[in-house]
Amino acid sequence: MTLLAGFTHPVFQAQRSFRLLLKALSEPGHRITLDDCPRWDAVVPAAAGVLLTLADGETPLYITPSLCSDSVQATLRFHTGAPLVQALTGTGFALFDDRITGPDLLALPCGDETSPESGAMVLVQVASLDEGTPLRLRGPGIKERRDIAPALPAAVKDYLLTPSRRFPLGLDFILLCDDQLLAIPRTTHVEVC
Repeated sequence: MTLLAGFTHPVFQAQRSFRLLLKALSEPGHRITLDDCPRWDAVVPAAAGVLLTLADGETPLYITPSLCSDSVQATLRFHTGAPLVQALTGTGFALFDDRITGPDLLALPCGDETSPESGAMVLVQVASLDEGTPLRLRGPGIKERRDIAPALPAAVKDYLLTPSRRFPLGLDFILLCDDQLLAIPRTTHVEVC
């Protein structure tokens, strides 16, 4: 097992990444780049940057087995202290690749009426942020509309296009490709263009 690199300048990079993540979450579909983030085996730099910025000892973290090497586990424990969980039901953050399934999404916590904010943040590594089905986003943080075309796994696409979610309950998504990402919070209405 090898301990992998974290941020080169932890305080500066974490602050910068946090501001960029806030921008991505407050302006759904707006693409941002997280520069100078490490790659951890199969975990892309943007995902490593998000985890180094947001994960901590109070944040249960699930990582799909295909991304969760011994080195990634040891690195996360060392740099973030985040408890790694095996069950999706108890997670605050979940990192998946494009093999995410509908049952995975259904097992994640989506909050409840008294604590809707306890829904999981779902990080999904995708092959592209602009070579998939064209989608139109509307809602808070978007002036009129924003068009995106990420290469979404079928389960994520189905979840986002299903209008039966009970707002404010639900999942927040961050889509990651190499060093770039975009967010689709639960407040965003998604439709096919």
